[in-house]
Amino acid sequence: MLPVLAVRGFFSGSPKPRPAARVGPLCVALALPLACQAEDRSFDPALEPSAEEPTVLIRSARPETERALQAASDAGTDAESTMNSPFCPAGMELVDGTFCPFMGHRCVEWVNEKQDRCKRYAPPPICEGKQRPISVCVDRYEYPNQPGTYPVVMTNFLEAAAACEQENKRLCTESEWTLACEGNERLPYPYGYERDSSACNIDRTYRVPDMEAFSHESKVAAEVARLDQRVQSGSMPRCKSPFGIYDMTGNVDEWVVNETRAPDSEADISGLKGGYFGPIRARCRPMTTSHNRWFRFYQVGFRCCADPLRQPARGEIATTTRR
Repeated sequence: MLPVLAVRGFFSGSPKPRPAARVGPLCVALALPLACQAEDRSFDPALEPSAEEPTVLIRSARPETERALQAASDAGTDAESTMNSPFCPAGMELVDGTFCPFMGHRCVEWVNEKQDRCKRYAPPPICEGKQRPISVCVDRYEYPNQPGTYPVVMTNFLEAAAACEQENKRLCTESEWTLACEGNERLPYPYGYERDSSACNIDRTYRVPDMEAFSHESKVAAEVARLDQRVQSGSMPRCKSPFGIYDMTGNVDEWVVNETRAPDSEADISGLKGGYFGPIRARCRPMTTSHNRWFRFYQVGFRCCADPLRQPARGEIATTTRR
């Protein structure tokens, strides 16, 4: 029996706080997905459902599943994963640059203007506000940060934070995640100015979730499998940011710390970045804030950040652009 919460646990209603559980990527081992469109739904409530988001069950209740997944994780390496930064823990990339708080990109060709999906932007980007330096280590892949595995989903913000903490890491802040995605070039998409569904796992045909199935543990697994359109981490090599970080747009939504909320705002400390595999914005800048920290669904996952092992000296980094 899969450890899945009742329907109210998936949405940002008013569930009672519960302690963060020990997180284990159950769905990665089972190849299960679970998601909700956290991106396009929040900025335009009038839109009819037209995009889904994949997630992987991250709450683990079966020790044998956790052990099997850990063994697979320990064995999963590729050539790039052995090329670790001297500034970061293994499997992480150094993101070192200047963050712009307010960014403008001019869309010159739309896929769907109402849904805020742009086919092509015209450079250069326009930056406003006080810029600030950021230096942070970011997981190269979505959790469990192993190439060739499916990213974990069906995890809430608290569980994601707990999973990162177990690895002596933390969730990324909104600004850290954004800089990691857009690079110092401040690109709208991690791969450039033109939307490309062959570069990242985006714009898949929307499958309407059967919400009733999510309230029954006996039905969740099958429904998640039906909705799932994730791809294995790193399997789309062009879906790489200027800092060498994969799958930052599409595949699964990623939890971040919402650092821009006003003190008197009803917005939660949690935010979702990047979007999932459905037809949604799938850009570096947008953040979904309509879900609270207890929200989980078939498309919601995360990646971790950490402080650098040491700060690079002036001129020590030849370039921050890896493309």
